[in-house]
Amino acid sequence: MKSITFRKLVAVIGATAFLAGCDIQRIYEGPQLASVGEITEQNRALRAVAPPTSRKIVAVYEFPDLTGQYKERDNVQSLSRAVTQAGAPLLIKALQDTGNGSWFSVLDRASLQSVVQERQIIERMREQYRGEQSVDPSVLGPLMHADIIISGGIVGYDTNIETGGFGARYLGIGANTEWKYDVVTVNLRAISTSTGEVLANVLVRKPIASFRTQGDVFRYVELDKLLEVETGIATNEPKQIAVEQAIEKAVLALIAEGAMRQIWGFKDKGFQQVYIDNYRKQLFNDDIPASAGYATPPKSRLGVIPQTRPRVRTRVARAPVVRVQQAPRPQAAPKPPAPPPAGSSEEALG
Repeated sequence: MKSITFRKLVAVIGATAFLAGCDIQRIYEGPQLASVGEITEQNRALRAVAPPTSRKIVAVYEFPDLTGQYKERDNVQSLSRAVTQAGAPLLIKALQDTGNGSWFSVLDRASLQSVVQERQIIERMREQYRGEQSVDPSVLGPLMHADIIISGGIVGYDTNIETGGFGARYLGIGANTEWKYDVVTVNLRAISTSTGEVLANVLVRKPIASFRTQGDVFRYVELDKLLEVETGIATNEPKQIAVEQAIEKAVLALIAEGAMRQIWGFKDKGFQQVYIDNYRKQLFNDDIPASAGYATPPKSRLGVIPQTRPRVRTRVARAPVVRVQQAPRPQAAPKPPAPPPAGSSEEALG
């Protein structure tokens, strides 16, 4: 009897382990599939910007997290940052999305070291296998350079700016809602490559919302029967999306600042004036003072820096090599054999 019980126990344990293994395998492939990302309303507004008079070449080196803050954990020291560290990729994407790519031609200087190493590999391979002392410009042309450098960073992240909630309970039945607001601050600047002057500078703040709603029932339905039910849901706005929207809004604001300072402009001057007026209303919270004039243009005259063009190599036509066949040299007559020495044993006697 004991052996049968032991066998049943082993079978139950084995079946449980098998089912647990199946559940673990299902974890690696969940029901939610990967997607290319949803376009937010902020990104739609960025793509809908009217085209400019000319496309500007800009360079992005870095967009660092300058807050130095870590994630909040209860009684645990966390090494994870509070905001994303991928500011430069988000900024490059926002610049490329502006006007569906009609505003900026972006140079990724954050990956400059990788680009230089790859060019060195090409030069080394052509020198080793083709004997080229200098690479042909038609094979490896010069790098582009920018008229404007787009710089800035994530300069602030404040938590618990506003917290609150409300709830009610009656006869063991209750519900409550809580919320919390954080704020992330982003700075964006346009710098002249020729003089180093800051051409335009903007600051954008984006609230980050978190909500939690829960309800519960705790009451006796009979003298010795207790009913207890709990339910709830929490919604946290992703910080990465919040930073992305803040950067996109900063690009929209930088376009307005640049248009006011005559750094760039729109093809449609009527749309440009409407765009600037809407920006000024947002800047002054719909209360523009009479003393608030338009921004003063920078001292630097933003001109287009001509791109480097390789010198045209003059190819000298090589004359065909003519090989002259020389006449064979006359061979000297063979020398007669020397007579044998006197007294030699080989001398013939007559």
